[in-house]
Amino acid sequence: MMAKDALFSGESKNIEYKVALPDKSEKYMKTIVAFANTQGGKLIIGVDDRTHQIVGVENEVLFQLMDGIANAVSDSCVPQIIPDIEPQTVNGKTVIVVSVEPGKNRPYYLKSKGKEQGTYIRVAGTSRLAFPDKVKELEMEGARISWDELTCVGYPVTDEATEKLCKDIESFREKAGMSANSVKKEQLINWKILKQSDGQLLATNAYALLTSDYFPFSKTQCAVFKGADRVVFLDKREFTGPVYNQIEEAVDFVLRNIRLGATIGGLVRKEKYELPPEAIREMIINAHCHRNLLDESCIQVAIYDDRLEVTSPGGLYNGLTYEEVMNGHSKLRNKGIANVFSQMGLVEAWGSGIKRIFNCAREYGLPEPKIQEFDNMFRVELFRNISSGQIESNSVKKTEWNQRKCGESSEKMRRKFGESSEKVRKNELNDIQKKIINILSIDARLPAAKIAEELCISSRSVEKNIRKLKEYGILVRHGSPRNGYWEITQKYE
Repeated sequence: MMAKDALFSGESKNIEYKVALPDKSEKYMKTIVAFANTQGGKLIIGVDDRTHQIVGVENEVLFQLMDGIANAVSDSCVPQIIPDIEPQTVNGKTVIVVSVEPGKNRPYYLKSKGKEQGTYIRVAGTSRLAFPDKVKELEMEGARISWDELTCVGYPVTDEATEKLCKDIESFREKAGMSANSVKKEQLINWKILKQSDGQLLATNAYALLTSDYFPFSKTQCAVFKGADRVVFLDKREFTGPVYNQIEEAVDFVLRNIRLGATIGGLVRKEKYELPPEAIREMIINAHCHRNLLDESCIQVAIYDDRLEVTSPGGLYNGLTYEEVMNGHSKLRNKGIANVFSQMGLVEAWGSGIKRIFNCAREYGLPEPKIQEFDNMFRVELFRNISSGQIESNSVKKTEWNQRKCGESSEKMRRKFGESSEKVRKNELNDIQKKIINILSIDARLPAAKIAEELCISSRSVEKNIRKLKEYGILVRHGSPRNGYWEITQKYE
């Protein structure tokens, strides 16, 4: 039983009051069904939902009411729900507490209305009719099926795409310091990324997500806003293609658009972002691992003056609670994607991502991150330490901030604000651009594909950053695309 102060402190996602038992059972059966379809909860009879005043239930009819509730639940709900119904005395008055556990045979619905019109879920303290995509997800929860492991009908399995995926997994493993075992299609079958049927290889939805932009909803939208709301855009990008490439590009976008400082202690100069890169990466990886793929909304990464915000479709999965998340518990919504991410070293341990974000923020001296669940969306907010305006460190003797504004890092934005782009400061370059320069300083004839292979990123990402370096005047191409070479002009400080 919940503590009394929590039980009677007000309605929430998991608690609902009724001053008296409604004449029509349907009015409270919706709540019973909604609790079973989400995180469970308690319906309390004998408490005013407006004032939270405990009015109680007459003892003469107490057991009659409890029997009536049990019979109504049995007659009205499909599949069967067995609540715990018990009286509780508070301040000399008796209330009825109906406790419903998160159901395992989802979806639960009202028999009289049918599955499509009678399935309810809890959203922000109210019981709401579930949308069709949510009903489908509940069906898969009940069947213990992950959508990304289903066959993607009509999507071809090609040797080229399969080999590239295997090579990319190997590259990520090497980058993460994991064992350098080769990855073959047999591993993809074991990980349920590919299926075998009658001697034929079939693609799963995960395979399509990992090899292409086949699904229109599979994209990561990134934007920089002026101020603390979504009124004025400073910059925006939309990344598609294999989901792991989207992650890399989205992380790169954030790093380009937050301040990069230099801490100097003694003779050592260290660059440090105002937000922890590890936390940024975890936020975006978590969004892709746990998003609801039946919802055709996109993952959104938004940078404001005061915070970084990552929003993904789908609330907490399969009855998972906020408290469980904070304690490191996890329930995998996308098992295939999550399994591959684990093999790539993108995920260290299930359920550790949110805790790691909070730990990183604390180590950086930032305000505590915020987690929100609303309208079947999940959002993590990481707050910028705008009060100090600088990176704080006990060992720092001097701190220098580059002065670029968010969203002004691109050549287009610099021209818009009348800034000169003839000479670019080295600390204005992102990490990928710096690495490209270092690689080309060793071998100026390397093609983009080889650079991409060495950096373990997509060729498209390399080509995009090379274009920027050309715009900055740092790289100049000489000769043909096949037999030419790159000149590093050193037009940066």
